[in-house]
Amino acid sequence: MPSVAAIVVAAGRGTRAGGPVPKAYQTVGGIPMIRLSLQTLHHHPGVAHVLPVIHGDDRSLFAAATQGLNLLAPVSGGATRQDSVRAGLDALAAHRPDIVLVHDAARPFASASLIDAAIAAARSGAAVPGIAVTDTIKQIDATGAVTQTLPRADLRAIQTPQAFSYPALCEAHRRAHESGRDDFTDDAALMEWASVPVTVFAGEAGNIKLTTAADFEAAAMRDMASLNDIRTGNGFDVHPFADGDHVWLGGVRIPHTHGLAGHSDADVVLHALVDAVLGALADGDIGVHFPPSDPQWRGARSEKFLAFAVERVRKRGGIVAHLDVSLICEEPRVGPHRDAIRAEIARIAGIDISRVGIQATTAEKLGFVGRGEGICAIATATVRLPWSEAASA
Repeated sequence: MPSVAAIVVAAGRGTRAGGPVPKAYQTVGGIPMIRLSLQTLHHHPGVAHVLPVIHGDDRSLFAAATQGLNLLAPVSGGATRQDSVRAGLDALAAHRPDIVLVHDAARPFASASLIDAAIAAARSGAAVPGIAVTDTIKQIDATGAVTQTLPRADLRAIQTPQAFSYPALCEAHRRAHESGRDDFTDDAALMEWASVPVTVFAGEAGNIKLTTAADFEAAAMRDMASLNDIRTGNGFDVHPFADGDHVWLGGVRIPHTHGLAGHSDADVVLHALVDAVLGALADGDIGVHFPPSDPQWRGARSEKFLAFAVERVRKRGGIVAHLDVSLICEEPRVGPHRDAIRAEIARIAGIDISRVGIQATTAEKLGFVGRGEGICAIATATVRLPWSEAASA
């Protein structure tokens, strides 16, 4: 079997999309677009390596958006898409794949079936997915006058992932670079210039490219319509105080007169959230997946557990829609740390902070919490799954 690697290009700024962050890190259904584009390739059994090419200023955004995905270390892209792909090809040299797929991060809906087709078509040396053009296409001159009407039957709108022989694509990029050509808009055009025959295989109508803010709005509406199985899970956790000088709450280290006793870091907030997410999936609880009898979890940071639970949702094609936690304790005071806790939970779960709620109350001096002997947390997670997936889960 040929070895396959994929390059996902996400080094552009995407200014036409607007928004406070670069286009690749804007969300669709609460998930960063770049994660959606990467995870289909990451989970595909035929793809051995996935290499992201990103802007050098986006490394922290990238790390937050791709937590839990086993990817090759990202490389920085160049001034043009062509430069970025060449950087990715160079970074793959140590792995020497037979086939390389080149995919745009701006196409987050490519399916596993399309990747299958791309890998199969790559045996020709160069192949790209395309869909038939349904609109009439007219060629115009500089004044806007129509010069000819092109026959629709002969036209295809080209998508990604595009599939190539890795050595052939490397050679074409080398020749173009040495010739001072950096104006190719996709790798198929570069291969055509290098006199390598390019074939077209069937693309997918749903494999749309997100470019403008309106594209993101339309994609979100389409995505939400498909995630029509809405699940709610509840979680509860409690930990007693012990010797120490801080507690972990929601991934935030808070100075305190005591610590919390537990096998891991005793983060009562994250533990309750893990059970809530797993409960929404009917997928056991934290003890099933991370048993306290296993020494590898002694002292472990609980963010690993929440990231795992959220990834279980994503592997089933779903999203985390909302996370909510009520903390019950006399001390420490939660209010001053509320937004930091919300931000950290949002980072771990890969969702917007607006989808994380934190409440805090006391036990009015009643019971073990009222006596200041420990902290408990009650969590609720809302997830959305595809109904077809839910039926077969």
